[in-house]
Amino acid sequence: MKKTYKIKAALALLVGVSTHFVSKAQFTLQGQVRTRTEVRNGLGNLVPTGSDAAAFTSQRTRLIFGYKWDRVTFGATVQDIRVWGQDASSISNNDGSRLMLHEGWAEVTLANKADTTIKFKAVDQLSIKIGRQELSYDDVRLIGNLDWLQQGRRHDMVLLKGMHSGWQFDVGYAFNQNTDAFNTTGTIYTPANTPQYMPNSKGALVAVPAGTIPNGAVFTSNPSTNGATQDYKSFKSVYISRKFNQTKFSGLFFNDDFGKYKMDTLVGNSTTGYLYGKDFRGQKGVNSRVTYGLMVNHTLGNASGFGKIAFQGAYYAQTGKNRDGVDMDAYHYTLSATYQKGKWAFTPGYDVLSGNDAVNPSGKDNRFDPLYGTPHRHWGYMDYFYVGTGAPAGGLNNAYFKVKYTTNVLTVGLDYHSFALNKAMVKTGSDGIKNTINNQLGTELDFTLNYNMNKFTNIELGYSIMNATDSMPIAKAQSATATYDKTGTWFYAMINIRPDFFYSKPVALR
Repeated sequence: MKKTYKIKAALALLVGVSTHFVSKAQFTLQGQVRTRTEVRNGLGNLVPTGSDAAAFTSQRTRLIFGYKWDRVTFGATVQDIRVWGQDASSISNNDGSRLMLHEGWAEVTLANKADTTIKFKAVDQLSIKIGRQELSYDDVRLIGNLDWLQQGRRHDMVLLKGMHSGWQFDVGYAFNQNTDAFNTTGTIYTPANTPQYMPNSKGALVAVPAGTIPNGAVFTSNPSTNGATQDYKSFKSVYISRKFNQTKFSGLFFNDDFGKYKMDTLVGNSTTGYLYGKDFRGQKGVNSRVTYGLMVNHTLGNASGFGKIAFQGAYYAQTGKNRDGVDMDAYHYTLSATYQKGKWAFTPGYDVLSGNDAVNPSGKDNRFDPLYGTPHRHWGYMDYFYVGTGAPAGGLNNAYFKVKYTTNVLTVGLDYHSFALNKAMVKTGSDGIKNTINNQLGTELDFTLNYNMNKFTNIELGYSIMNATDSMPIAKAQSATATYDKTGTWFYAMINIRPDFFYSKPVALR
C-alpha cells in the first residue's frame, strides 16, 4: 500500500512540475493528419482521348513542436508524406523511408525594447532565425509555403527579422550544397537528385557521373522554381513592409543564383554508347537572376455599412540571367478589388505574366517565373500553370471573378478564370510552315466547400472543370500527334485534423 502511495505521489509531483514547466516555457505540441482523395481526369494537363480517370488518396502526417523561453524560440516539424497503398502492408528495408524533417529552426532575440535586460535598443525588435523553415510573404504569390502540396515548401537558410516604428524588414540568405564528404573540393552544386544508373544511347545501363544531369533523367527528388526545373544554388532576399492607416506597402527583392553548366557528353562515346546532358563539373560562377517589385493593399469602407472594398495592385520585374545563362527582361502585374458585404465577397481581378514572343523574339528571356510561391491559389485550382506540369513559353493573362460566402463554420466559393497567352506562340504544320495559334487557352470553374466540424477538424470538398481550346496542349508542349479531351475535370475530398495536444476544453464553473 505504501508503495502505491509513493508511486501516486511521484506521479503527482511529475505532473505538477511538468505543468509548471510547460506553462512557463510555453511549450507547444500539435499534430496534423490531412488526407486528400482525388479523382483526376485532366488535372494539370489535358488527357488523351479515351483515357480513364485516375483516383487515389494521399496523406500528410505531421508533428509540430514549439518551444519559447526567454530570448530563444525553437520550432520543428516532422512530416511523413505518402499515397495510400504506395507501400505494401509489409515492406523491406529496400523500400526506403518517406519520413522527413519539414522544419527545424531556432530563433534568437537580439533586440526587444520591451525587455529591459537587453541593452541593444537601436531597433524595436530584432531576431535571427536559423535552420529549415517556411517562408511566406503577402498573398504567397511569389514567396510562399506551398501548403496545398502535401510536401509543402521549405528553405534551409538564415533569416534576420526586424521591426522598427511600424516597419517590418526581413533579410534572408541560403546556400545549397550536395555533400559534406571528405575530399570534396569546390562548391559545385547539382540542382537535382538524379538516378544512379541510366541506359545510354546503346541501351546499356551505365553509372551517372556525380555533378551531371542526363537528358531524359527521371528525378527522384527535384525541388524547383514554379516555372522551371532547377533548384537554386543560393539566394539573397530583402522584404520590407509598412502599414499606413488602411494602406499597406510591401517591397520584395529576391536574388537567386543558379549553377552554371555546359551541354556535353557525360560518359562514353559513339562506339560504346553515351549519355548527353548538363555537366556542372568544373563550371565556376553562377547565373544570377533578380526579381524586385512593390505590392499595395488598400481598404476602404466597412462590412457593416455600405460594405468593405479591398484593393490590391502589384508590379514585379525580373532581370539578370535565367538558369540557362540567357539575359532576362520579364514582368508580372496584378490588379484586383474585393467587395465584402456581410457574409458575401466578390472579387474581380486580372493577372499578367509576361512571355516570349515566338513571332518577334527579343533575343532575351521575357518569360516571368513566379519564384517560390503558391500558384494553386492564384492561377486556377487545376494547376495548369507554373507548377510541375509547366507553363506556356508565351506567358499568361488571367482574367478572373471570384464569389465567396462565409459563415462561422461554412465557406462556399466559386471562381471563374479565363486564360490566354500573353505573347504569340506558333505551331509547325505538316508542310513545315509555322502558324500562330489562338491566344485563348480556355476557361476554368472552381467550386469549393469548406466546413469546420469542430475546433480541430476541417472538411473540404472541391470540383473543377477546365474547358480548353485547341491551343492548350500546344502551349503546354504536349504531344503534337495525340488527340486530347478538351474538357478536364477534377474532384477532391480533404479531411484536415489538427489536434493541439496541450489544449484543455474550458469547463463552466458552477
